[in-house]
Formats: sequence, C-alpha cells, structure tokens
Amino acid sequence: MVDVADKLAYFQAITGLEDPDLCTEILQAHDWDLELAISSFTSTNPPQQTSTTGNNATVHSNLSSRDGQSSIDRSDSSGNVVAGPGLAWKIITLPYSVISGSIGLISGAVGFGLWAAGGVLSYSLGMIGLGSGSGRNGESSDRLVSVSAAASEAMEFVSAFERDYGSLKPNFVSEGFMDALQRSRGAFKLLFVYLHSPDHPDTPSFCGGTLCNEVLAAFVNENFVAWGGSIRASEGFKMSNSLKASRFPFCAVVMPATNQRIALLQQIEGPKSPEEMLMILQRVIEESNPVLLQARLDAEERRSNTRLREEQDAAYRAALEADQARERQRREEQERLEREAAEAERKRKEEEEARERAAREAAEREAALAKMRQEKALALGDEPEKGPNVTQVLVRFPNGDRKERRFHSSAVVQSVYDYVDSLGCLEVEDYSLVSNFPRVVYGSDKLSLSLKEAGLHPQASLFVELN
Repeated sequence: MVDVADKLAYFQAITGLEDPDLCTEILQAHDWDLELAISSFTSTNPPQQTSTTGNNATVHSNLSSRDGQSSIDRSDSSGNVVAGPGLAWKIITLPYSVISGSIGLISGAVGFGLWAAGGVLSYSLGMIGLGSGSGRNGESSDRLVSVSAAASEAMEFVSAFERDYGSLKPNFVSEGFMDALQRSRGAFKLLFVYLHSPDHPDTPSFCGGTLCNEVLAAFVNENFVAWGGSIRASEGFKMSNSLKASRFPFCAVVMPATNQRIALLQQIEGPKSPEEMLMILQRVIEESNPVLLQARLDAEERRSNTRLREEQDAAYRAALEADQARERQRREEQERLEREAAEAERKRKEEEEARERAAREAAEREAALAKMRQEKALALGDEPEKGPNVTQVLVRFPNGDRKERRFHSSAVVQSVYDYVDSLGCLEVEDYSLVSNFPRVVYGSDKLSLSLKEAGLHPQASLFVELN
C-alpha cells in the first residue's frame, strides 16, 4: 500500500501546492484517494472513475488515442494483469495540466509551466485532428509535430541528471519514449524506464546511490535500452499517468507488444538498494529471455527468408531483363526503320503541301491584287477632258516607267495613290508619292487634301519612293 508521505509528496508535485497542511486536508477529505483528490482539485465535477474486475483485467487504449499515450498491458510481479490507465485519469490530464502550470508560475516552478504548455498543445492537436490517430497506417501523426519537443525534453533530462549526479549512470537515450521503445524493439532488449520526481525526498539518494551505482549502471546499459523523463515535463508526466506511478522513486520495465501496445513487465516503486534493483532486473531478464530469444530468432528467420527471396528475385530479374533487352533491341530496330520510312513520307507530303500552299497563296494574292486594281480603277471613273479645273499628273516609277493622267482639281491626293495602285506596276504596297522641287512628301497627312489644296494644280510631276 502506498504510504501517506508518498501520496502527499506526489499530490504536491502534481498540483504545485506548497502548503503540506492544505494538501493533507484535501487528501483526507477524499479518503487519501489520490486520483479523486487531484480530480476534485482541478474540476468542480470530479470525473467518474472506471474500474476493472477479475484477476486478469486489462485496459487498452490504442497508440493513436488523443493523449498520445500507448496502451499498456500491466503485469505485477506475480504474473497477474492489472488495469491500465482509465478514462477518468485521461480526462484529468488536460485541466490539471493547465492549473498546475499556472500554480507553478505563482510558486516559481517554471518547469510546471512548460509541462502545462506541452500538455495543452498535445491535447489541442488531438482535438483538431492533428493528434495521434490521423497518421498513415495508424501511426500517431502528432509525433510529426512533437518529436522535436520530446527529444528536447529527453536531452534536458539527461543533461540535468549528469549535472546533478555525474556521468556514471544508465545511458538514457536522448529521444522520445516511443522512439526509445522502437530502439529497444530493434535491439531485442527490454526498455528500462525511470520517472524522475525532483521534489521527492528519496530522489537524490536513489539517483546517486542506486542508479549511479557502477555495477547497476553497467548491468542496465548492457541488458536494457534506458529512457528517463521528469514528471515536470510533458512526456514524463504522461508516462507517469500511463504507468499509474503513485510512489517515487519509480522505475519500470516494458517491452513492445502486438497491436501497437506495450507490455508492462515490472514496476519498481519506492527507494531500492542497488542489490535489490539488480535482483529484480535479473529476474525480469530471466523471465523475458525466452520471448526476446524467440523474437530474435524470428527476426533472423525473416531476414534469411527475405535474403533468399531477394536472391531468387534478383536471378529471375536478371534473366528476365536479358530477355527483355533482346526483345527491346529487336523492337527498337524495327521501330527505327518504321520511323525513318514514316519521316521520309512525312517530309515528302509536307514539301508537296508546301508547294501547293505557296501556289494557292500566290494565286489568291494575285487575284486579290487584280480585284483591288479593278475596284480602284472603277472608283476613279473616266479620265476627264482638259480644262481649267483639270490637273495633269505625271508619275515616274523606280524602274523608269512614266504614267500620266488627268484628274479633277477637286480630287483628293488619295485618288492619285489609287491610280498608281490600279496600274499594277509595283510589287510592294508601302510607298510614297514625292515631288522634287520643292521636295514634298504626300504622305498619310495629305491624303484627304484636294490636288489644288496640295499645290499640284494645274500640273504636277511626282515619283514613287519605296519605303
């Protein structure tokens, strides 16, 4: 049975209350039920507790549950299985995380504030669908968000432990709990878990005298993967809930189980001497050796089968690739010949189409020019007879040709351009009519002037200047 002093110390560590009398009164009011006292302290409506019955009762919560905690198969030293964390305890986690963080700020315990922020973030991510359970293949996707935070907490714990107790210690891994669990699975070792309660009076002597004992530390490092966490940190606190740690110092031995669960093989609560710890851990190793050995043999058999299949597959692929290479070479040669024949035929057709298109465009262009000359000639009307209101215009072309025509003096300069266009003597459309003395260009700004207004009456000599 957990003694009163341990419950009082744990209650103070969780709630941040420094007054032992007040904590004692709260615990006494709840018949020293630690969970109920914490629930009452953090909520006006205490959550209903869940219980299990029977000697082999188990409580499993999937690894992708909202609080990110793994499901645990708990076994006591006699082999009986006891219940894992109930729903009430999980519901408690968020509210007293926030309250404990606030009280920690008031009392100067900054670590509680950091723990509260981590707890709220983890819970909030779960609520919006970013928490565990939304990842692929059932893996916890909030690990993508919190893995660096978990590793940071682990590194801070290792650093603080070495600073306080020296480097002769179990080699705690600097990574999150789930990563450490996977590491132990890959190494075919059990996972040694130590939950650190900085405020517990037995903590310094246990860490310095037991965990840092040379023989024990060497034994743990050789036979286990070690992970440690402070209950003031987010992941350490969540693991204390999952493992139902009610008395400190607290150690546990766990191993991966099937269906994304972990098996709790041993709980070690309260201060222990190095000799007691060695006896307990040796017993757990002896009891677990058949399972670990079988797991190693199964893994080696799987690797051997996999290697054999890979070798057979490689030989089959080599033969298949050789056949495919020969077939591909034959097909490529045939395709090359077909492409060359198709390319030659395509070029022949393109050249023929180009010639036909050029001839057709030339004919269309010539027909359009002929039609334009005809329309402009008709628009000019008949050439007027000589008279005082008739202008005589002489046009010289670049090739030396000369053309002459009479216009009414009221006709516009555009009429002279239409006359030149109607003759069809030019192969270009961009030109200007220019007089020599004085030099005047009758461009677009003078097209609407009458011949008389333009100074071309009664007679004018113009030449065609190509632009």
